[in-house]
Amino acid sequence: MSTFRRRLGWTLVGFSLLLYIFTVFCFSIQPDHFAAFTVLPIWLWGGIGLFLSVVAFYLMRRWRWLIMTGVWVVTLLVGADESRVLLNFGKSAPLSGPAASYDGKPAIRVITMNCAIFQYGDPAKDLAMWHPDIVLLQDALPYQVKHIADVLYGGQGDFREHDTNGVVTRWKIEREIHNPSYRDQQVTIRMADGRLMEVVNIHLHSAATDLRFWNRSTWTGHRINRTLRRDELTIVQQVLQQTTQFPDTPTLLGGDFNSPASDVVHRQLARDFTDAFTAVGIGWGDTFQRRFPILRIDLLYATRHLTPVRAKTVTTRCSDHRMVVADFVMR
Repeated sequence: MSTFRRRLGWTLVGFSLLLYIFTVFCFSIQPDHFAAFTVLPIWLWGGIGLFLSVVAFYLMRRWRWLIMTGVWVVTLLVGADESRVLLNFGKSAPLSGPAASYDGKPAIRVITMNCAIFQYGDPAKDLAMWHPDIVLLQDALPYQVKHIADVLYGGQGDFREHDTNGVVTRWKIEREIHNPSYRDQQVTIRMADGRLMEVVNIHLHSAATDLRFWNRSTWTGHRINRTLRRDELTIVQQVLQQTTQFPDTPTLLGGDFNSPASDVVHRQLARDFTDAFTAVGIGWGDTFQRRFPILRIDLLYATRHLTPVRAKTVTTRCSDHRMVVADFVMR
């Protein structure tokens, strides 16, 4: 083996190791100063690290150089949001049409969808084929929210719109609360059996998209952007606690978080909510961009009163997001 090949191999392994340490640090600790790094999925950085370690093995031709490759593989299986659904092997997916009961209990079907202001078309028919009980809409104008409600329920349902958000349901909405400073809204729904449920529809601050990592302004912009979303979600949680008997009230919370599921913003909900897709979802869960989704930014959460039993993402040509369909049963 030439000296050049040996030195290059060691250099590539070193770079792979440094990238591994930095990646694990950023995704586990989630420091705001490195928010730009964690905007991209961990498997993208892992792919770079794997490539470096495999090339090093090719140059060195010694099996021990595959150790770094194995470390990367294990880390991605454990740490990547997309790999967590492997634990849901054998779970059933929601099917179009009315939601099937689960263990003899009626299922509540919920959908969250970013409508992109109908730039890609009218999504009402795509929603209607799933017979949802509750729909959370983002990027939908007031008249578009009403239109979807009319198509889904023929004028027999109920809806509320705020800014570019909307909640549509087959049941009665008894109360709405919203903060005029944000697009978020909270409604109280009385279900067919008379029980009340709180539904929170959020569309957090638009994401930073600058990926010029060589510019300091990129890192600053992503740090500030994450702070804005975290503060907004904190206000949403405070309003929920101040206006209900939370966490003793059955509550659904979902929408467009504009931050991947691995982002620290979602950790604010971990104590009181269950992510439906992580719990029971099957298939590829990422929702943006719909043609090649690499980020799961559209999510449905529920409190302990609602057990998720089925979940999947569904592609529609009428949005640049995939919609999330989930079935729940009341405990």
